[in-house]
Amino acid sequence: MATPTAVADRWVEDFTQVCNQDEELQAHGRHFDCSYMLQMGDHNYQIVMHRGKVEEILVDPGPLDRRYQFLLRASADTWREFGKKEPRPMCHGIWAATFREDMQMEGDLLVLMQNLRCFTRQMELLRVSGVPVEEDVSAPQQRQPSK
Repeated sequence: MATPTAVADRWVEDFTQVCNQDEELQAHGRHFDCSYMLQMGDHNYQIVMHRGKVEEILVDPGPLDRRYQFLLRASADTWREFGKKEPRPMCHGIWAATFREDMQMEGDLLVLMQNLRCFTRQMELLRVSGVPVEEDVSAPQQRQPSK
C-alpha cells in the first residue's frame, strides 16, 4: 500500500497536469484567480489558481501558510465516490453531494460563484486524476435524508 505522502504527491502532479492541459478550463479560465481548499477526509489540499492554471497545491498547509477564499469539505468516502468515472447518484456533482451527502461549502462563496464554471470543471477533472484518499474496503456511507 502506498504511503499517504506518496499518494498526495502523485495526485498533486496528476491533478496539476490534467487541469493545466484541459482545453475547456483554459478556454474559460482567463480570469480564474483564487485559492481554495479541498478537505478530503483527514487531509487538506489548497489549490492556488492563476489565470486558469494550477499555480501551486499545498498539502496539509498550516493555518497561516496561505490565505484561501473558500473550502469544500467531505468525508473520504464521499470524495472516493466523487472521483469515480461513474459515481453513484448524488455524488456526481458538488450541489448533489452537498444536498444528499456530507459535502459542505464554507468561506467566501461569492468567489466560488464567480468562478463556478471553472471550479465545476476542475471537480469533473477529479474523475481523470483521481482523488488522494486511500481505498477503503468498507462500503461507502450515504447520508440519510432528514425528516
